[in-house]
Amino acid sequence: MEILWVLMALVMLGFVLLQISRRRRGAVGLVPPGHPDAADPANYGFAREEELDVRMPGPDQDLLDVLDLVQRTQDYRGAQQLLAGTEAKGERRWQRVQAFAGAASLELRQRPGGVGEAPGGQWLRVWRAEAPKDAGGAAVHAEFLVQQAWRTATPGTDDFRIIMEEAKAACGEAALLAPGDPVPYIVELSVARGLGYPREEFEQLWLKILDRAPNHMGAHLAALQYWCEKWHGSRDLAYSFAEAAAARAPQGSLLAAMPLFAVFEHLPEVNLVSGFYQGEVVTKAVHGALHAVHSARADDPMQAHVRHLLIFFLVRSERWAEAMNQLTVIDGHVGALPWTLSADPAAEFAVYRALAVAGYEANGGSPATLPH
Repeated sequence: MEILWVLMALVMLGFVLLQISRRRRGAVGLVPPGHPDAADPANYGFAREEELDVRMPGPDQDLLDVLDLVQRTQDYRGAQQLLAGTEAKGERRWQRVQAFAGAASLELRQRPGGVGEAPGGQWLRVWRAEAPKDAGGAAVHAEFLVQQAWRTATPGTDDFRIIMEEAKAACGEAALLAPGDPVPYIVELSVARGLGYPREEFEQLWLKILDRAPNHMGAHLAALQYWCEKWHGSRDLAYSFAEAAAARAPQGSLLAAMPLFAVFEHLPEVNLVSGFYQGEVVTKAVHGALHAVHSARADDPMQAHVRHLLIFFLVRSERWAEAMNQLTVIDGHVGALPWTLSADPAAEFAVYRALAVAGYEANGGSPATLPH
């Protein structure tokens, strides 16, 4: 009995010491909305949680306008025209192909069809039927099949493999329609991961992308998944791939941020190391990503992806002011890692944003001191 009381006393003492330590380090926690100590993100002009756009990582008004038109009228021609006018080798074309495919996939999930009812996403089927030689429609269809495989089937099952094999064939067709377009091959990177391409076959696919768009950030992020420990590689292979991409990145390229994505993909499920997020590996990767966004073009559509991941790491590292600086640039859109891994991306983002605001104010910050 005496031993039990001693153990209880030690637990209580440890709890008290932990609270004292947190106060000294300026650590913050979340409190309910309306609490006197609650920091209000609205004071900084940030969007309310219900206003956060979960469809995209950053703004693309042309895409939003066309998506609204296509879904309202079920006429694919707006999407066809937008993709035809989008640079084939640029990052934005890849993002728009993903967005159109995702919209069709979501429509189909919401309206699977039945007796007397047409299935959702019918506009994509009509697009492929009426314009079978259109490269944009072929790329969207291939990406649609990939997303359907991941959303509706379990990797390793016959259903999953059947859809992925169909997607692989669709990628080949899309590539024939636009020989210089890297997008069909970028779509196939997800097929390669799902079907478990042998490394030699994967590397041949990767070379085709490098020949067409050697500095394509979206392609590198898709390829990184294959090399991760949870798929067909290892931590070392993923780190090597990311670091090699960063090392050869030209001035102004966001490829310098690749190591941060490799670190994120290999975070421990349970972190038992004190100061992990202040450690050398994380700090070096964060600095590389910060340098990348500061050097990149202001209109680079991949900037938002890097900034969203930076917010995650900067908050975890208790670098509140730097996290706030990123929030002022990308607040309003949450369609990116790490938020999209959550069942409620907007809520997940809002938690980190609230922590950043609270930490910033706990260390003397205010709306007046935050640069815009």
